[in-house]
Amino acid sequence: METTKLSTLVVAALAAAAVGWLVISNWYVRMPVFPWLPTVTLAALAVFEGYAALNTRARIDRRAGQDPVNPLLVARFVVLAKASALAGAIFAGFYAGLVLWLFIQQTRAAGNDLPAAGGGLAAAAALVAAALWLERSCRVPDRPEDSEDPDQTID
Repeated sequence: METTKLSTLVVAALAAAAVGWLVISNWYVRMPVFPWLPTVTLAALAVFEGYAALNTRARIDRRAGQDPVNPLLVARFVVLAKASALAGAIFAGFYAGLVLWLFIQQTRAAGNDLPAAGGGLAAAAALVAAALWLERSCRVPDRPEDSEDPDQTID
C-alpha cells in the first residue's frame, strides 16, 4: 500500500473549494446559521488520530511499558488515516471556499458565520495533519538484518 500523495489531497481540496464557493454564493440567502457541530467533530477526530499516532508509534518501536502492537489494528489505522486524510482535505477545501466568500462579503450575517467557517477550516486542516501523522506512524521500521546483502552467506 502506498502512502497518501500530497497531490491527491491538494486536488481534492481545490475541487471542494470550488464547490463550496459555488454553493455559498448561490444559496447563502436561504442557508441557516453555520453550525459548530462539524467543526467539533473534525477536531475530535484529529485529536483521536493524533493520540493513536503517538500510541501506535510507541508500540511499534516497543518502548518501555508499551504492549506489542496488534498488526490488524495497525492495518485498520492505516485505512482510517488514508480515508481521514482525503475527507479532511475535502472538508478543508470546502471550508476554505466558504471562508473566502464570507471574508469578501461586507454583511453582518457573513461576519457572524465567519468564525464557524474558520474553525471548520482549522479543524479540517488539523485532521489532515493528524491523519498523515497516523499513516506515517504505522510504518514498520527497518530491521538491521533487512539492510544486509541477501547474496552473502554466513559460513
